Amino acid sequence: MPGKILHVCTGLPWFKNLVFKIPVIFSMKQCFTNIKTLDIYCMPSTSKRLRCFTESVIRGMTRLSNKYNAVNLSQGFPDFDPPRELLDELARCVYNGPHQYAVTWGAPRFRMALAEKQSRFMGIPIDPDENIVVTCGSTEAMMVAMMTACDPGDKVIIFSPFYENYGADTILSGAVPIYVELRPPGFSFDPAELRKAFEQRPKALVLCNPSNPSGKVFTPEELKLIADLAMEFDTYVLTDEVYEHIVYSPWKHSYIASIPGMFERTISCSSLSKTYSITGWRLGYIIAPRNIIDEARKVHDFLTVGAPAPLQEAAVTALKLPDSYYLKLQSEYTAKRNLFLSYLDRAGLSYTKPQGAYYVMVDITDMGWKCDKEYCEWLVKEIGVAAVPSSSFFSTPVTNLIRFHFAKKEETLIAAGERLLKL
Repeated sequence: MPGKILHVCTGLPWFKNLVFKIPVIFSMKQCFTNIKTLDIYCMPSTSKRLRCFTESVIRGMTRLSNKYNAVNLSQGFPDFDPPRELLDELARCVYNGPHQYAVTWGAPRFRMALAEKQSRFMGIPIDPDENIVVTCGSTEAMMVAMMTACDPGDKVIIFSPFYENYGADTILSGAVPIYVELRPPGFSFDPAELRKAFEQRPKALVLCNPSNPSGKVFTPEELKLIADLAMEFDTYVLTDEVYEHIVYSPWKHSYIASIPGMFERTISCSSLSKTYSITGWRLGYIIAPRNIIDEARKVHDFLTVGAPAPLQEAAVTALKLPDSYYLKLQSEYTAKRNLFLSYLDRAGLSYTKPQGAYYVMVDITDMGWKCDKEYCEWLVKEIGVAAVPSSSFFSTPVTNLIRFHFAKKEETLIAAGERLLKL
């Protein structure tokens, strides 16, 4: 097999478990002497695109937190129950069903309730049959949106810092990310830099609003600037709006799809996970014009077939909750934010006050650590609180920030806060 590259494993004690490559141009017996065992195998390589990113740092920190019994403020899920009326409806569906496949792009009752709710909040008419695809969480929604909008080789603008999935979604789709910096501590962008990114003729821009991990809420003026550029350069906008109802006064969430001329080129992604504290239900959705939805249905069908039928049925109850629910949600999260920030203040930690979502970025520059990952590991083991090293969110080397989340019960936040006072 001249010129062939083989992986070679030997049984010698000092070669044990060693795997290396050699060009096969002569007999293996001439390469090695006194070898007890020689196993030669040739395997194809896995996808090259997977080498561009690692496994989720966030989920990795959760595993470390569980190992050391730390308070987990890394992975963003609540430790409190969903609304009682939603749980009661779920109990009914457990016995009464449905238990078989729903319509691939979403159960009719779920789509109707969702269209009614989102039409009210977005201020634009949403047709349940023409404008919605129900997905397995917003994670799938974003992947469907990316694969619907982009071909391999297309460019995609991503604001940095960004939720770690966006870069992975882009690469897995065969597209090429263009990063535009959101500059801490205010996490604003440079309009000139954004225009230069658009001048590279991207196919899409990813907009997380309110933003994970920074807690930024994009202003109407910023959204109008993005919209004008998207229309000028004929670019799709893929939104992630899972925190649409978690915004702190005086900030308000605005939907870019509601800007005149933008519904036609916006693929709005969201989920029920954060709004109703059901991250494990995996109910997400896409809202877009009919021509986009027709294509997105194909992608969704071959990715997951459909979201869980009994959970869609139960979630109709949540989607029909009155506006007072969302006001109460905002009030409760405001209290959680203020409680946790009060502990950061007492601990002498520097942070950017979040405008939306339930994350806070803390600056560890004065803590004397040069590596945010090592600091987060130390924080889990020695202090008993888990955070996320923010270098996993940035396209440039940023190692002085970590991210906490505060979607927890009051007693959980107090327990974490008391531990952080040791700092």
